[in-house]
Amino acid sequence: MSSRQWKRWDGVERVRVGLMSNAEAAQALGLSARQMRRVRARVAKLGAKGVVHGNCGRAPAHRVAEQVRAGVVELRLDKYVDFNDQHFTEKLTEEEGLVLSRPTVRRILRAAGIRSVRQRRAPRHRRRRTRKAQAGMMLLWDGSSHAWLEERGPHLCLMGALDDATGELLEGAHFVAHECSAGYLRVLLEVARTKGLPWSIYMDHHGSLFRNDDHWSEQERQRGKQEPTQVGRALEALGIEPIAALSPQAKGRIERLWRTLQDRLVSELRLAGARTMEEANAVLKRFIADYNRRFAVAAAVAQPAWRQVGESIDLKRVCSFGYQATVLNDHTVRLHGVVIDLAPGAQPRSYARARVEVRQLLDGSWRVYYRDQLIATAGSTASGELRALKGRYHWAPPAAPARRRKAGAAKIAPSPINKERAGNASSALASTKKLSGALHRTAGANSESAVFRPRSHSRARSDGRKTGT
Repeated sequence: MSSRQWKRWDGVERVRVGLMSNAEAAQALGLSARQMRRVRARVAKLGAKGVVHGNCGRAPAHRVAEQVRAGVVELRLDKYVDFNDQHFTEKLTEEEGLVLSRPTVRRILRAAGIRSVRQRRAPRHRRRRTRKAQAGMMLLWDGSSHAWLEERGPHLCLMGALDDATGELLEGAHFVAHECSAGYLRVLLEVARTKGLPWSIYMDHHGSLFRNDDHWSEQERQRGKQEPTQVGRALEALGIEPIAALSPQAKGRIERLWRTLQDRLVSELRLAGARTMEEANAVLKRFIADYNRRFAVAAAVAQPAWRQVGESIDLKRVCSFGYQATVLNDHTVRLHGVVIDLAPGAQPRSYARARVEVRQLLDGSWRVYYRDQLIATAGSTASGELRALKGRYHWAPPAAPARRRKAGAAKIAPSPINKERAGNASSALASTKKLSGALHRTAGANSESAVFRPRSHSRARSDGRKTGT
């Protein structure tokens, strides 16, 4: 008997000898007084078997017959050797006409000692990552595309950053049409302005954050490293370490943030009647303070670890789209249909053919830098969401200046072929000068003689034909 059955037998015996009343035994066994009397009646009739369930030891009505079980084992060891459980079950139905479920087949095979062909890997143990000790040590940022305005407005994406130590939703969170580089740069710019610079940022493998293409330029092949994205370049300039998450579970804290906001913030937007992106951003700005008051926690170390922005760092320049371009001879820079005129510099020099850095700020305006010096600006040309320019407008390091040969340095000896070509050119030039001198002397003796002159550009006659001068 089981422990439960032994307990019932003991309760019945105590009632029989008068140590417990029927009600006390029923309460101790978790039975009603009526059920307790039934158990006592079965025990009085059957003895100890009265506390055992009537179906104990009886085969279930739907149990697979022993003959069928033996046939399944024989087929698996002979005809369908090394078939996995699911494949074997399909073959039993299709080829043998034996309809059994996969769990039933699995139980039959395991009972016969036949193990699965494919050993499934056990679920990995995931340990909850301990929060950083200080605020500003690490941020988590992401974008959440959701029906934030429900049926009242367009489908939007919420861009935001979360402090790992405190769980605080940082300033700079905003709605955009799609997850993009401009959205991440705006978050980074606002966080740097209000809090400072974090030490690292945890993120996924979105194309705005990491290069996901296999294209390597010639300069990248020479350096053995791909150029980062626009956001990656900003993080590198600010000394922020990017950490790539290998799974959504790895950045579970910000995923839980989105789950909370998709409940509470959606309700707040509905309550405010927000229908556009601008209205949604206004509600979000008020919501951030209320969220942090309710859900933010204190860091393990009260002293924050935010780094100050250096005085020499221009955040607007760093958190923008950067390109390299060549100044044309008319002192203009042209990128994707945008023409930027360069004014004369402080020094009497020309910028023609110089490599310059062109920046499009997040407000759509343009700046042109030459050797870290601002030499031109232009108004906003943005229409809609900012995007990085593609094709030949990708970032490239400035071209290295031409090296001057040091005094006393040995010249490179010309090759024999170049020596021969130089000698032929010198002979031809000497012959031309000799012929020209002879013709001039002849013209001095006879004024009507022709004088050798180099042929000039042709000019048009009145009849439309061209003739030399």
